[in-house]
Amino acid sequence: MTTQHSTDPQHKPVTLVGLGPMGKALAQTLLKKGHPLTVWNRTPGKADDLVAMGARRARTVAEAVTASPLTIVCLTDYDTMRKVLEPAAEALGGRTVVNLNSGTPAEARAAVTWSQERGVDYLDGAIMVPPPMVGEPGAVFLYSGSPAVFARHSETLTSLGDPRYLGQDPGLAVLYNTAMLDMMYATLNGWLHATALVGSANVSAREFAELALGWFMPVVVDYAVLARQAPDLDAGHYPGTLSTLEMNLNALDHITRTSEEQGVHSGHPRLMKEIAERAVAEGHGGENYLAVHELFKKATLPTEETSTPRP
Repeated sequence: MTTQHSTDPQHKPVTLVGLGPMGKALAQTLLKKGHPLTVWNRTPGKADDLVAMGARRARTVAEAVTASPLTIVCLTDYDTMRKVLEPAAEALGGRTVVNLNSGTPAEARAAVTWSQERGVDYLDGAIMVPPPMVGEPGAVFLYSGSPAVFARHSETLTSLGDPRYLGQDPGLAVLYNTAMLDMMYATLNGWLHATALVGSANVSAREFAELALGWFMPVVVDYAVLARQAPDLDAGHYPGTLSTLEMNLNALDHITRTSEEQGVHSGHPRLMKEIAERAVAEGHGGENYLAVHELFKKATLPTEETSTPRP
């Protein structure tokens, strides 16, 4: 089946470099939305199904980037992006690269420098959904860097998902991405450790989920409440009127000792307890648990980094 390209001027030609699972999802979405698409991948066969949909397969990276004013890159990391694009640096001059991979803010800023030295307009981005959600309602893509580059290509980027422009600092998109993944993994680890804890008493995860996820998380750990408390984090205001960090330290101690008694991994709760203890030692014991934020804003001490982890 061949996709018919629309003559709508919004459906501008795009080049896509990188056809892993996410790259393929991007390519399929662009084709379905009517964009003339040129693709390149180090393994040419990965483009076969896309060519059948109407994509044009480029033999080289230089051939790929010259086919469109906009090249979207979806590779493993920033080093791979530079290695892949360097042979096409001359062809890229005067064109735009939108880079969608993960890494660090410093790597994103270095990518801007690399691009500027070669006369390439650059925009950094991050994909916040799994491949099946690309192009679907609720899909969010983060972008940061040149506002002019974002404005020029925002209509095309909207074909992939809701484009959220975060600001001129090119490191912001990958920083937001990393921060939200940090939150995701912490939440997943909490759920997995909790199921291991009740599992030590032969309680199934399915049975535990009814109470833990069906009631406790939505009602007690209310994300709307956390959002309302965000201004307190900005202001460093942690009133201990309902509970204090010292009171929460008791609960963290009970979680740690229960884990040890039940024979499950105690490193995760022990780390939470030690963090709370440090916050109390720094004078936040009378404030609420959010005062731990003050500790998280500081760099980890060298002694903490090199300390021997306990099982």
